[in-house]
Amino acid sequence: MTGLESLRLQRIVDRLLVPWQWTTGPGVTIGVVREDALALHRAAGMANIELGVAIGPGTTFRIASVSKQFTCAAILLLAAEGRLRIEDNLRDYISGFPDLGHRITLAHLMHNTSGIRDMFEVMRLGGVDLGQPCGAADLLDGVCRQRGLNFVPGTRYLYSNSNFMLLGRIVERVSGESLAAFLDQRIFAPLGMAMTRHTPSTSELVPGLATGYSPAADGSQYGWRRVLHNFPLHGEGGLVSSVEDLALWHAQFGLPRRCGDALAAALTTMTPFVNGSVNTYARGLRLQTWRGVRTVGHDGLWPGFKTSFVRLPDHHAAVICISNDATSDPHDLAFQVVDALLEGAPDVHPVPPLPEWAAAVALPGRYLRRDSGVTVDVARDAKDRLSASVNGVATFLVPSADGRLETSRGSGDFFLRFDGAAIEVERDAGVTETLHRVAPGAALPVDLPGRYVNLDTAATWTIAAATSGVELRVAGPLLLTSGGWEIEPIEGDAIRIYTPTTLYRGWLDTLVLRDADGRITGLHVDGGRVKGMVFARVE
Repeated sequence: MTGLESLRLQRIVDRLLVPWQWTTGPGVTIGVVREDALALHRAAGMANIELGVAIGPGTTFRIASVSKQFTCAAILLLAAEGRLRIEDNLRDYISGFPDLGHRITLAHLMHNTSGIRDMFEVMRLGGVDLGQPCGAADLLDGVCRQRGLNFVPGTRYLYSNSNFMLLGRIVERVSGESLAAFLDQRIFAPLGMAMTRHTPSTSELVPGLATGYSPAADGSQYGWRRVLHNFPLHGEGGLVSSVEDLALWHAQFGLPRRCGDALAAALTTMTPFVNGSVNTYARGLRLQTWRGVRTVGHDGLWPGFKTSFVRLPDHHAAVICISNDATSDPHDLAFQVVDALLEGAPDVHPVPPLPEWAAAVALPGRYLRRDSGVTVDVARDAKDRLSASVNGVATFLVPSADGRLETSRGSGDFFLRFDGAAIEVERDAGVTETLHRVAPGAALPVDLPGRYVNLDTAATWTIAAATSGVELRVAGPLLLTSGGWEIEPIEGDAIRIYTPTTLYRGWLDTLVLRDADGRITGLHVDGGRVKGMVFARVE
């Protein structure tokens, strides 16, 4: 990178950071790696509002799911030493995990193809969200209590934090050390990643750790509040790190020393689905293409913290963006920097044009797959950008090379096409679904109130009349009562149950089940990372 190229990139990054400059609120830090050097590192905003501490080179953050690649690296190191095999059965290492009728391997866990339900969502359906107290044993119990899978292992992809919590526990069992000690001795210390550590407890004191913030809704004089997070962390997201340390991690790839080429190749190995279609989730990393350029990376999300870490292997570069501002969008910021890095490169494609039907006035709206109750909300914002929301998680829709729209990020990417009345959605493993537009004016089933029980969550749901219509309350294994959850009619026996979360306002796509006489027998529930959960009606 020439001096003028470096200056141009610095000014582009500074412009991106303007919203956090000269503020007493939280902020963002951005790093750019070229070859094996941290070519640029800029920051704006406060690491701690109360103490007036600005974000600087020594600030650390919770990097959440960016931790997953390190957990997979630990598994791969043990496999290289012959201490385990990635094709080993999960139940050989986790004695309490039930026999669900299918062999689940460590490889399935690493590629998010195990079908195991996400532990955070299982806990949420039992009434407990990230802001409430929960123990590591509670999370493991929630996973081991499952009586079914989202799908047959190897046939589909669905992001699940349970996979990586289990992998972290396997590292501990095989190595005889804590995951924190193993990662420190085998990866962090040799690479000089002195600011990175595994911190299972969110109350642990960590040097330089920024506080995570979200906007205060009560008119606080500072305008911000600390975001609560009380769940313990493990192999799915327990790392605290920094821009400098993640730059060191990136720089060792492609080098014969230390972990080097062999580990980089192992981490980015993809395994196809059973039907032969491509699964782009490798081992704790997502392999994608942006404007014709290969990218390897992962995002992280935890209450008050967001991270985007994207590598450009063919350009020997990486972009790291981390924030302690819950309203920020590090993914978008990171890819704006990626675009600046790629400007003028011969292998970079222009962004495809929007298909003509994307401008249709009729496109925004709510769509329903009637046989399953699955919904997708399509919206257009003030900047004319299209987004799709699935289970409460909204992602922007961008044009694909084949004339469709695709989600720009997320744990369940898909392609979308609109025919004027319905949308065709292609999900992982080539699975295609048709969802029809929902007409307004639906009403809830009049016989919906009652009690519903589910053994997988050890929870009872009670639906009863409320001032606003009906609401749902939860009695679960950790909380006797929780909720006041809103229920919204969609169409006929398809309803939507809103589950307030620390991170966003999620929803469950729910289909009322009936017997041959039309009596309600239960609720078929699909969340973002929990599928096919049935709550049986009890008298």
